Amino acid sequence: MSSRTVLISGGGIAGCTLAYWLSRHGLRVTVVERAAAVRSSGSPVDVRGPAARVAERMGVMERIRAESTGVKGLSFVDDTGRQVARVGLPQADNTRQVELPRGDLAAILYEEGRESAEFLFDDSIAALEQDAHGVDVTFERAAPRRFDLVVGADGLHSTVRRLVFGPESRFVRRMGLFAATTPADPTLEHSQDVVMYNTPGKAVSVSPSRTGALAFFVFRSAGVTDFDHRDTAQHKRLLTAAYEKAGWRVPELLERARVGDELYFDSVSQVRLDGWSRGRVVLLGDAGSCVSLFGDGSSLAMAGAHTLAEEMAATPADHAAALARYEAAHRKLVMPKQRFASLGARWLVPATRYGIRARNLSTRLFNRS
Repeated sequence: MSSRTVLISGGGIAGCTLAYWLSRHGLRVTVVERAAAVRSSGSPVDVRGPAARVAERMGVMERIRAESTGVKGLSFVDDTGRQVARVGLPQADNTRQVELPRGDLAAILYEEGRESAEFLFDDSIAALEQDAHGVDVTFERAAPRRFDLVVGADGLHSTVRRLVFGPESRFVRRMGLFAATTPADPTLEHSQDVVMYNTPGKAVSVSPSRTGALAFFVFRSAGVTDFDHRDTAQHKRLLTAAYEKAGWRVPELLERARVGDELYFDSVSQVRLDGWSRGRVVLLGDAGSCVSLFGDGSSLAMAGAHTLAEEMAATPADHAAALARYEAAHRKLVMPKQRFASLGARWLVPATRYGIRARNLSTRLFNRS
């Protein structure tokens, strides 16, 4: 291929999947990741549809199934913990859908990608300069290097997108919600269910897994104009203010979030751009098309990475045509998910008590049908 060296910014699900497939096609791949190691935390994610087919072709589907959370349903509870509604969830069988902890999926994909790709941890891109023949990259720590192609697979707050396409404010659309996760006490009322508690505009859930439970907070708040995704102290203040009067197990879970050092907190957002590539730089996964926390981000990331690699291999002498075909094909998967993301938010986080009651009633009626 003419683009023989590729730099991938981001060593997560999208980046590791792409590293594996590009290496299989004979490219020399370098992955730069800001974190010191592969991320080991995060909400459970699904591998399904086209992502399951990618995993099968990589030979990792059985390992993914082995890490399944085994969740069978979503139970809604009241202040006392009494179940008021429940909906069953698809199982990890021949439907090709598996839920597993995000960290476990990232670790599996990293193990495959690192066999043939170079990984630079605890580093990031500081500057990019491209011409017709390549991209000069300045790193924060490593010595400058030149690559034939650069891929931004570095998430919602993408450095590559900011450097090449413009400021985040032009492309990130907040949905008026914030979300947080933190480890929780593994003692659950329903050991094979995600258990969720709602008050108007707020939800808290506890998800089981093999290695310990995970608490998930999501709440509506449209009035925060100075949000900084790097400011942990601000995150804890916002979370405390939102849930200080909530019932059920929320005080216990909130205290864990306040005193712990494994809090993830961010705005629930979508990313929308008119085009995902400029010259020899292209965006992948959440960096170019974040659906939201209620979408299929991990599955879309794996599917998009495979599509990008296959298109680059199809026309090795014409990267521009390959990037155009990748975008045209992958947008067909992304756009419907983005359009329906707000429906998922309204269902999981109803804004009123009436909305909560209506949601619970609808699940009971659905289960009887």
